[in-house]
Order: sequence, then C-alpha cells, then structure tokens
Amino acid sequence: MTGKVVSINRSDGGVPKQPVAECRVSENGLEGDRQRDLHFHGGPNRAVCLYSLEKIEALRSEGHPIAPGTIGENLTVSGLDWSLMVPDVQVEAGDVHLQLTKFAAPCANIAGSFRDGDYSRVAQKLHPGWSRIYARVVKAGVFRVGDTIRLQDHTRRA
Repeated sequence: MTGKVVSINRSDGGVPKQPVAECRVSENGLEGDRQRDLHFHGGPNRAVCLYSLEKIEALRSEGHPIAPGTIGENLTVSGLDWSLMVPDVQVEAGDVHLQLTKFAAPCANIAGSFRDGDYSRVAQKLHPGWSRIYARVVKAGVFRVGDTIRLQDHTRRA
C-alpha cells in the first residue's frame, strides 16, 4: 500500500508545527524540530510523529479547526489505510525507513485544534484508529513533500 507525504512539519518547540518542503531526519528526529516536554515527546522511539490527511479532513468536517501540523505531527500523509498504521509496521518515506512504535497520546497543548478543546478525539483508547503514531528511524535520510510513503508489513491490525 502506498500514499504520499503531503506536509512535513517542525517547530522550535510545541505546536503548531510549521511546514517545510524538505527536511533531513536522523535517529533523533527531524533536523530543526524540538519538543518542549522530552518526557512524553522525542527520543529515538518517538523520533517522528505521523498523521493522516484524511483523518484531518474528517475532523474538519466535524467542525474541528485542525490543519496539518497543528497537533504536532511531523509527517502528514495521504492515501494510506490508517487502520494499518500500528506499532511494529515498517514504513518507507522517500529514502527514509521508519518502524512505527506507539500511538501518540494527546495532551492539552493541542486543544486549540479541537472544537470545545476536546483533544481526546484523537486518543487511541477512546477512538481507535484516530490517533497519531510515533516511529523510530531505521534508516536516516531526507523527507520531501510529495515523497511516496509505503507500508512494508501490513499484516497486523489495530
């Protein structure tokens, strides 16, 4: 299954993350991207955060003021069956290889992207299949908007 990288997002700390056309990525994450709370964000097993453009569009249709990068994802992708994006799945985006590690728990810092501040709308435990997901970098490289993103192992389901 393949899709596309539609937005690459980074910030000096916190949200929203701002779009860039391309970005180098290493085992520590995207170059120029910082997190405020390293207890919950960042590190080798949370180096890259991914989310679905289709989920963002569905949330917007529910009235949430969400957009790519506003809930902290580094890669906004389209064209993938998001239910297949689960821990241990291998993903290639351009020349970068990732391994999905865990669902990203939402926090109050992203409340502004949700109607009535209801950021639990993207909590995996409450709304399975709507969460962002973290990944570790297996092979470093450069992400570019428009890169093909490909799932290598989609045998597991959430």
